[in-house]
Amino acid sequence: METEHGPEIVEKSVYNKWVEAQGVPIIRGFYVDDLRTVKLEPWDRLGGLGVFINLFGDYATNDAYLCEIPPGKSLKPQKHLFEEIVFVLSGAGKTLVRDSDGREHAFDWKPGSLFAPPMNHWHQHFNADPSQPARYIAVTTAPLTLNLFHDLNFVLNNDYVFKDRFLGPELYGKKGILRPTKRISEANRPVFEAGLVPDVRTFKLGDWKARGADSLNMEFELANNTLTAHASEVPVGNYKKAHRHDPGAHIIHLTGNGYSLLWADKREKVKVDWHEFTLYVPPNYWWHQHFNCSNSPARYLAIRWNSKKYPIWGELPLDRDAKKGGDQIEYEDEEPEIRKMFNEALSKQK
Repeated sequence: METEHGPEIVEKSVYNKWVEAQGVPIIRGFYVDDLRTVKLEPWDRLGGLGVFINLFGDYATNDAYLCEIPPGKSLKPQKHLFEEIVFVLSGAGKTLVRDSDGREHAFDWKPGSLFAPPMNHWHQHFNADPSQPARYIAVTTAPLTLNLFHDLNFVLNNDYVFKDRFLGPELYGKKGILRPTKRISEANRPVFEAGLVPDVRTFKLGDWKARGADSLNMEFELANNTLTAHASEVPVGNYKKAHRHDPGAHIIHLTGNGYSLLWADKREKVKVDWHEFTLYVPPNYWWHQHFNCSNSPARYLAIRWNSKKYPIWGELPLDRDAKKGGDQIEYEDEEPEIRKMFNEALSKQK
């Protein structure tokens, strides 16, 4: 862009400068087809292999990265002033966490585990398998945190202890707290509060009938974060109602195959075909809808903003009819082409 003084100079954000200085690849675009096959490069800061994922739909509110721990090795100890939620893609190992009194606690993880290191607590990840690497994806609040404070030393070397972030060793074991949501909207949507979910792929989900298609759901509140996660499952031969929300929801498909439609008002729909370990982020306030084309239930994990306990956006009308001011399109109000497209996709699977 030209100005009367010459080309306009657009300064890169502190976050973007930090990412580029890490020396690992950066994935941009709309989606990642398969998180298991992405090529990673040595990452000195973590002591493993890695890549950043900055997809269009996160709008630099949050980000993701992939990391791989070599067989029988460990990453470097780390702590930071941004939140992080980790999902294990492959491998088995353990994580050490140091509490506010300096005591170390360990918990084990495996494929399908979901956990959150307490913010600004020292922690270290270990690969327990001497023959196979361990790979995980993490979603973090690094973009907002780094850009807000624009001081790397403050974010990465801060000694302040957030005592409410470490929920206790018992919530990093097999225990957790199951409770109904207290929100007026999303009535009866179940919530599981913990530090660790042993396996999201097999975790028993609850009903959230308002979302449609007899779909199942479970919200995961982790380490008193503002970041949260939920798992959702779509039955065979069904699809969810179209809905929309704020940015940064990193959707990882865990089982089944199918497609999702994403669109903004007055814009052409974008179709994303997915299978196990496809990742995408619906752009801010775009409608999106998930279609199960497989012969088994299709489950996905979404790591995103707006926990129930510490909301960012406030109470959103996620399952309220759009005609009544909500953010969900009821089946009877959707465009006829949507069901027609789904029926045609199902017929090709038979």
